Amino acid sequence: MDEFTEEEIINILNQYKMHKQRMQERYERVKDTDEFRKQNRERAKKHYHMNKEKKHQKYLENKDIVNARNIYYYYKNSINNIDLFIERHPEKYELLKKNGYFKDQNPSLSITYPHNSSSVAEPSSSL
Repeated sequence: MDEFTEEEIINILNQYKMHKQRMQERYERVKDTDEFRKQNRERAKKHYHMNKEKKHQKYLENKDIVNARNIYYYYKNSINNIDLFIERHPEKYELLKKNGYFKDQNPSLSITYPHNSSSVAEPSSSL
């Protein structure tokens, strides 16, 4: 494998930047032409028709996760009670948890677990 000198690396990076700049300038020139729009639409339609089955398969695979996520957001944003979501839909909560949806976020700070409810704060009711 060839080793590149510092000058060659700088030269390669400059060539890449100039190429990207020229392509961006070309795109800015032709993006509003009728011919470009027509070709772009044809390319997009072709891509859509060639990948329709892949999108459908992906939708079928992720349908349950998307449904669980939508219900979670309903409880989070509209009702503002995530504990109620966990209580009413434990299987959807487990599905989201299993798929790593709550990796960086805590769905609720006041979750009570039946097996160890003494160490977890009880949800406060302000009714």
